[in-house]
Formats: sequence, C-alpha cells, structure tokens
Amino acid sequence: MSHETGVSGPDYEIVVDRDVMTPMRDGVRLAADVYRPALDGQPLPGPLPAILGRTSYDKRWRQLWVEPVAEYFTPRGYVVVIQDLRGRRASEGVGQYFHTANAREGEDGYDTVEWVASQPWSNGRVGMTGSSHGGIVQTVAQLARPPHLTAVWVDVAPTNIFAHEAREGGAMALWMFSALFLHAHDAPEIAGDPAARWAVLEGWKNMRELVGSMPFEPGSTPLRAVPNLEKTLFDYYYRGEYDEFWEMEACNQEPHFHRAADIPGVFSGGWYDPFAAAMTGQYEAMSSKNRTPQRLDMGPWNHGGRRSGQTWAGGVDFGPEAAYGVEGYGAQRLRWFDRWLKGIPNGVEDDPPVRIFVMGGGSGRRNEAGRLDHGGRWRHEREWPIARTRRVTYYLRSGGGLSTGRPEEDAPPVSFTHDPERPVPTISATGAVSELTPFPEGFDFLTGDPRDYMRPIFPDGGAHQKERPGLVGARHPYPRLADRPDVLVFQTEPLRSDVEVTGSVEVNMWVSSSAVDTDFTAKLLDVYPPSEAFPEGYHLNLADSIIRARYRSGFERAEMMEPGGVYRVRVALPPVSNLFKAGHRIRLDVAGSNFPRFDVNPNTGEPMGRHTHTLKARNTVYLDRGRASHAALPIVP
Repeated sequence: MSHETGVSGPDYEIVVDRDVMTPMRDGVRLAADVYRPALDGQPLPGPLPAILGRTSYDKRWRQLWVEPVAEYFTPRGYVVVIQDLRGRRASEGVGQYFHTANAREGEDGYDTVEWVASQPWSNGRVGMTGSSHGGIVQTVAQLARPPHLTAVWVDVAPTNIFAHEAREGGAMALWMFSALFLHAHDAPEIAGDPAARWAVLEGWKNMRELVGSMPFEPGSTPLRAVPNLEKTLFDYYYRGEYDEFWEMEACNQEPHFHRAADIPGVFSGGWYDPFAAAMTGQYEAMSSKNRTPQRLDMGPWNHGGRRSGQTWAGGVDFGPEAAYGVEGYGAQRLRWFDRWLKGIPNGVEDDPPVRIFVMGGGSGRRNEAGRLDHGGRWRHEREWPIARTRRVTYYLRSGGGLSTGRPEEDAPPVSFTHDPERPVPTISATGAVSELTPFPEGFDFLTGDPRDYMRPIFPDGGAHQKERPGLVGARHPYPRLADRPDVLVFQTEPLRSDVEVTGSVEVNMWVSSSAVDTDFTAKLLDVYPPSEAFPEGYHLNLADSIIRARYRSGFERAEMMEPGGVYRVRVALPPVSNLFKAGHRIRLDVAGSNFPRFDVNPNTGEPMGRHTHTLKARNTVYLDRGRASHAALPIVP
C-alpha cells in the first residue's frame, strides 16, 4: 500500500488460472478466469479480497475486462475473477442465454459470489464491478443477497429493460436490435458453423438495410442462426405491453429494490448514456433504504466514455476534466474497493454522496478535432434530486415560443404530418445502433475479432441537429431538423443570464391525430447563436424520448385513440445537467418519429411489429390555456 495516497499500489505480478469451472446449483458449470497476485511467479496464499466480474461479452475481451479490471486490480493485491455468463463462451448452459432476460441470473450470481468466498485464498470479502450487462448482473446478485457480497460498483446499466433498454416510451429502441448481433456473432450455438457465423456478420454489416426493412418476421432475420437470441428479438419487438416477460426479476429489478443487500454501492453513468435514468434512480432508491454509504457519479459521456478516456461524446467536447480512461476510472474504483474489501481507512465514506458533471460553459469555438467546445465542470452535491431545484413550467406557445408566461385563452394549435415512409432521422442520440465496417483484406473472421470493426450509424452523443450525407434517412438538401415541416420547434428568447437545468425533464402535451395510434417525440436542446465557427449556430441535443400514443394511459394495455379526439400524453426525458449560457436558447422539438433510434409507428394501430401497411398521420398539439402543453424543467439556482 502507498502510505502517501492511502490506496493499494501495483506491487505484484499476475498468474492466471484459465477456465476454472464454477458449479451452479442446477449442475451447470460456468467458466471463470482467475487472476491472482504473485511474487516470483508464485500466487500469494491469501487471505485476499476478490473482485468479481460476470460478463456476456467474453471474459478475455481486453478493452472491457482484462486491461481495466484484471490487469489493474490484480497487481494491487486483489484476486480478480472474470466469469462468462451461462450459455456464453466457455461456460455450459448453451441455449440458455437470452441476452438480458435470463431467469437464473440471480441464482448464478449468488452461487458465484459464494464460490469465490469459499476459496482458500479468500478473505471472505467479494466486490463486484462491471458496465452495462456487467452492471445488471450486480444488481440482480444484490437482490439475491449472497452473504459475502461486500461492495458493488454498477456502471451504465439498466434496472428495467422494458423502460430503459428495449421499449422506451412504448417504442422499440433499435439499438437493441443491433446489440443482439454483438451477442450472436460469437454465440457458442454456432461456434462450429462458419456459414452461420458469416451470415450473422453479413447482417451486422448491412444494419442500415435491415432497420429499413421492418417489420421483421421470425425466421427471416440473420439472428435465426441463434434461435434463443432471435426469440429475444421478438420478445423485445412484439411485446409492446408490459407483461409477465417484462416482470421477470432479471428484466426489472426496480419492484424488488427493497430486498437489495445493504452494502456500499456506487452507481455511475453519463448524461449521453441511455441508462442515465436507471443509474440516478437506483442511487435514489438505494440511498433512501440503505445505511451503508451509497454514491452517484454522473459524467458527460456516452455508454463507454468513462472507460475510454475520451473527453467528448459525438461532436461535442467537454474539456480535459472529462478524461478518465483505465487509469482514472481504475483509481476511482480502487479507492472504493480498498475501503470496503481491504479495510484501508482512506475516508471514502466521508466524501459527498453525489458527484455530477455540469455540461456547458465552454468557449463555443471549434476545437482542433473539429468538435464544439461545450465545456463543463465537476460539482459535488449532498443528494439527488438536488434539493434546491425549482421545477419551472415552460409553456409551448403559438408561433414557436417557449416561456413561463401562461398561454392565451384561445391560442391556436399547431399541426404536422408524420409520414412513416419519411421519418425524422436521428442525427445523434444515446444508445447508437451499430454496424460493422468492411473487413480489411486478409481478415479471418474465425480467428480475428469482428468487434474491432464496429461503429455507430449515428453519433452516440451530441451533434448539430442537421441532416447530412451518410445518416440513415437523411436526404438532399440536408436541412436542419428545425426547418423540417414535420418538426415543431419551441424555443425561448435568447437568455439574459445563465440557466442551469439539472434533473429529469417532463413534457406534457394535449394532442390529437387523424390516426388511431401514432408517436410523439420530444427533444431538449441547447441552441448556440451563430458564430464565426458555426455560422448556423449549433443546435445541441441534450435529451430525448418518445411516447407511443396507444400507451398514454399506461403500458399494461393498449388504448387506441379516436381520430380527432384530444388526449394528454406525457414524455419523460432522462435526467441531464447542462448550463445554458446567456445568449443561448432553451429549445424543445416535437415530432412523430426519431429513426433509427426508435422504430417508426406505421399509424395503423395493428399489433406491435406486425403491421401490413402504413398511413400518414396529421398530428396536432394544443396550446390554449385550457390545454396548455408544457415542459417542466428542473432549474438549479
């Protein structure tokens, strides 16, 4: 241990036991690589603390597990155990893996934690870490309450895959379609079938064409090569109503939070990550019920930004304070686990419980990489949501205004036409749909790693909301989204002083449609004024979401509209933290689609994912005093 820093130092070598088979209660064995600290090639006898990661992405993936976890913590005196989930890679249970809907996840997590704690080198303290699916398995294990689970660090993970991952607002989040290819390309079900593996990779390469060919049909997608994963696709696609599938503990942990083990936990994420609402919500739930220290840490990143070390998300840069990477993130986690797994008195329990990155405040210039210098800074808080927040109502006004003044009694409504054959294209967002770039000459897909050629088909982060070549659905003359007739724009006058918005945003609208079912999207933007660097200004997306109108009264059952009837709909945007500088505008965009972030509503009211045709819908938003459509913004003084 370094006495100057109060944290463990990298004092040891590493020895690895590969594919150690861990027995589960039903007899299935899961494969783990066990990394042990060593001196002169001999593993330390212990007792030692352990850090466990459970993964669906291959325990030997360097970027995700080996470099940032095994090679970081093991030299610092931890045994690191990285395990393939049931039905993945070297583990048994082939055919029992269903992406994130695995019914035995809690039992497997419990059994693995207790197996680790029973090893002769163990000191009985087991911590868990991991991102995305590696975070879900921590939360489910915490619900199972294994006695030796001592601390967790859950990063960028959903806690309700209906709400956060697969069916946001009732629409299908199409990044889950492409995510299934990431899990199918190396599925053990097709490990010995090069033709099937190639078919999956070809489908992944052609993701743009695939998402444009909806509706999907069972047996017709490249995922048919892995039947358990194609089954998951159609569970995600067809199950628009919240039913017994979504109620599984593996799919939705939130109703069971009261059972979670009371152990120290950190919940970390990013404002441009699709699971910002999950991480802030899990922290809020755990901090209210637990006596042990709980922490929230939210940066400005997309899904992998904290781990990658990048200071940017999409086309927007947040400055040097945003750089973390293996060393920065490793040092954060090391201090946490040193305290709870080694008992080092480093004072982590006395830190403020909430740490957030407030985006904005930068120069607004174009940096050397061509990105907007949006800037930002870290700040500590005592709670989440922030107690001093004021919920301020901004009304959507006729003429495109957005203001706190009550609308006129007879303010006229505004309308737009949602054409499913020409949806509003996604310029940038959270949870980007991925595709594969062409493989270089000589690449062997059977021995090489196709994931090295994975890229998003739209930026996962911020970007100027303007169509451009290469984006799905974008067409010449590539207008700004604000100039499209099917996008309603509501914005404030240029701000006279800085305004900070930190927290969740809710948009309530009174609407009608010529269709029995349609979608309404809402997007919050920070609008920069024109400048030398950006002559059009910069229309920066911050947060967005959607509501499928048939689920306006709840997701348990569909309720069609009467054409021309007026209904209230609510769009819940994920939390964000942004400083709108003086001279900028706060803007809200309303439309009927955001594709391919979400699937496109055909407006026909047919069963989910099984439509036979499409219809144009004439959609109206009401703005009069009796039907005052508005956004509730969390303003921090």
